[in-house]
Amino acid sequence: MLCGDEAAGARADTMAGCEEWQREMTRRGLLLDALGLHPPASAGSVRVRDGEVLLTDGPFAETKEQMGGLTLIDCADRDEALRIAATHPWAEIGTIEVRQLY
Repeated sequence: MLCGDEAAGARADTMAGCEEWQREMTRRGLLLDALGLHPPASAGSVRVRDGEVLLTDGPFAETKEQMGGLTLIDCADRDEALRIAATHPWAEIGTIEVRQLY
């Protein structure tokens, strides 16, 4: 998951680097999908408590960093995923959180 400070924004050179990284991961047969997200202000949060649906505009978390996208790669193990994540240009301006899928 690609996370970063929304106020900092993504630089054009970082975005170009991300596109190049995606092409390389595709060439290597590792990239399954990559998705960007609209800004947190456009989010909606849904919770159900005691049968009542609670809708909130904006992101649920009150944090400075927000998830901005995700990249799904096929790796042999967690160590390989961490090594590959370290090559992603986004790691230079934000955070990449690595998680396995069930």
